[in-house]
Amino acid sequence: MIREIRADDLDDLMTLYTQLHDNPLPEKTDELMALWKSILDDDGHHIIVAEEDGRIVSSCVCVIIPNLTHGQRPYAFIENVVTDQSYRGRGLATACLDYAKEIAVREKCYKMMLLTGSKMESTLRFYERAGYNRNDKTAFIQWI
Repeated sequence: MIREIRADDLDDLMTLYTQLHDNPLPEKTDELMALWKSILDDDGHHIIVAEEDGRIVSSCVCVIIPNLTHGQRPYAFIENVVTDQSYRGRGLATACLDYAKEIAVREKCYKMMLLTGSKMESTLRFYERAGYNRNDKTAFIQWI
């Protein structure tokens, strides 16, 4: 089942995120819970998940960003695309990305952007099959 995150999904999501760049499982501090509430309360912040076997096994984030150009149409930014190693190759990440596109279309976005840190050709081809291209723009990152 593909759906948006619910408040009681935090533990499953954070467990899945340990497979994204080897993120450690954080403690449930007051700061983490305040951040979680802020994300849930933000109408422009969408965490899309695939649920199988009663747990979250794939996810992506879609943030809708207001914009003053392109007829004042917003754009969507996709981040944190991840699928549990045991569930890869089943189309779950593609389904999450398709759901994100439905949100972007509904919000009248003029484009969607996605960054990946992966240099693996198979990952880059996956994103191309999902409708993204690596030719139109050049991304630059400044870590702070």
